[in-house]
Amino acid sequence: MAQRRMFSKKITDTDIFLDMPLSSQALYFHLNMHADDDGFVSNAKTVKRMIGSSDDDLKLLLTKNFIFAFESGVVVIKDWKIHNYIRKDTYNTTIYGDEKEQLSQDENGSYTLSPRAVDEPSPQVRLGKVRLGKDNNIYSSSNDEPHIDLKTFKEIISYLNEKAGTKYRASGSKTQRLIKARFNDGFNDEDFKKVINIKVAEWSGTDMAKYLRPETLFGTKFESYLNQEVKKSKTNKGGDSYGGLEF
Repeated sequence: MAQRRMFSKKITDTDIFLDMPLSSQALYFHLNMHADDDGFVSNAKTVKRMIGSSDDDLKLLLTKNFIFAFESGVVVIKDWKIHNYIRKDTYNTTIYGDEKEQLSQDENGSYTLSPRAVDEPSPQVRLGKVRLGKDNNIYSSSNDEPHIDLKTFKEIISYLNEKAGTKYRASGSKTQRLIKARFNDGFNDEDFKKVINIKVAEWSGTDMAKYLRPETLFGTKFESYLNQEVKKSKTNKGGDSYGGLEF
């Protein structure tokens, strides 16, 4: 990742930017400094705490569309490519592929949320229906979202750990946020188990096994995984068992 970042006065000298409190402006600059080469930041809350900014500063940047937020907790700098040009020989593509697929670029290079991302209830789109929370998430669920108890989180993550041989924790805030988002989309715990079965059967023993993790399985591609045709392993002789998994 490049170590130098630039800023365009086309963005930072505008009235809409300069009318924000200095703490919000400082947070914006620091988020830019911590972003990867595509403008994505995975630790916005840590950056906020590090410089002494408030939740309201982060919310203001979202409201003013200086950054976009995703259900995974990742944020992206809207005008990243107006600020920065990175040489191809030093550029490293972002690891947040799911989030990048939800973006398109206008003629000036600014990121815009694609129609697919707008159709999905991301924190950015549901800004008017959410409130700042006390559980260390950027936003907490509003009262009209389905309640999910800890037992459900444990059952889903225990199933993943059993099938994939992993050791993920059901108490992780990012994992819980992803599961809540999928339940809010109308999916249920059996859908989670089916996705786990399908992807474990397909990826176990391959280079893709490292992606048998909540942020990949339960992200924005969840529905496509759920509707994917199950790929039988080479060792399967028939029946309803795929890669050692029974359906």
